Amino acid sequence: MSNTETKPSLQIQNVTKTFGKKTAVDRVSFDLFPGEVFGFLGPNGAGKTTIIKMVMGFFRPDEGTIIINGYNRRTHYEAAMSSIGGIVENPEMYNTLSARLNLQMYARLHKGVTKERINEVLELVGLTERADEPVKKYSLGMKQRIGLAQALLHRPRVLILDEPTNGLDPAGIHLLRDILKKLAHEEGVAVMVSSHLLSEMQLMCDRIGIINHGKLLRICTIDELMHQAQSTSSYRIKTSDPKKARDILTEKYGNRISNVNDDTLDIDIDESQINECVRCLVAAGSDILGVQKLESSLEEAFLEITGGGINIE
Repeated sequence: MSNTETKPSLQIQNVTKTFGKKTAVDRVSFDLFPGEVFGFLGPNGAGKTTIIKMVMGFFRPDEGTIIINGYNRRTHYEAAMSSIGGIVENPEMYNTLSARLNLQMYARLHKGVTKERINEVLELVGLTERADEPVKKYSLGMKQRIGLAQALLHRPRVLILDEPTNGLDPAGIHLLRDILKKLAHEEGVAVMVSSHLLSEMQLMCDRIGIINHGKLLRICTIDELMHQAQSTSSYRIKTSDPKKARDILTEKYGNRISNVNDDTLDIDIDESQINECVRCLVAAGSDILGVQKLESSLEEAFLEITGGGINIE
């Protein structure tokens, strides 16, 4: 079923949050749908965690509306929050108790969580065999998985995770990714994850929202972002005098030249213009020794959307 035929599980409508004179979130709106993994992508300090804390009830928006499964979080708080689960920052648990006991204690906060459900979530996160060991013996990745099990106990229809891959090794990231995709694609949970890692979002998410300085700049699918990367053409021109070639091309193409080395320079230019570019150099007396098309990356497309100037790992 397409998103146009499905009611959103989470609606963020024109939400703004300020701290003193700083606007942390600036009129942000987007929808999260059942059955998708939505990635909230931006550098540290972009506003991701502030939005998540507003959704989870830690902060109240200064302006705007948050609707969870049809319930306005401000006017129907308990009904809205009953269908949401999440991890913000580090999962809270009793380190001297086992994972199973931690889950049993947390289950008391929700009606109808059975022992069978506890066993089910332990199996889902791959910790059945070590469920009765004290949590203090767990690695960071295992603690993250118990936190995820805790968030899933009451079968939430919306799952929110803030930087869930922080501190995980590659195997732990791979397992988490598989769990979240299964929850979304097989069980219809609406999953939102925040990250500053574009490479991780590429492997995990169906759609991403790109945020910077509190503003939501764009929402797109990974395929759309990749298409944008592929449509941005860069060429490496090999020539006997790159500095001379740079001067010639700067007159015609402005500041699109970069990476001037001993025998090459790069230029960002449309595919339809590269022949004209080469003719321009030859006419001005430059020797052309070769032309190579460079593949643009998702990172370059991301930086183009955000205007550059930020560091995405």
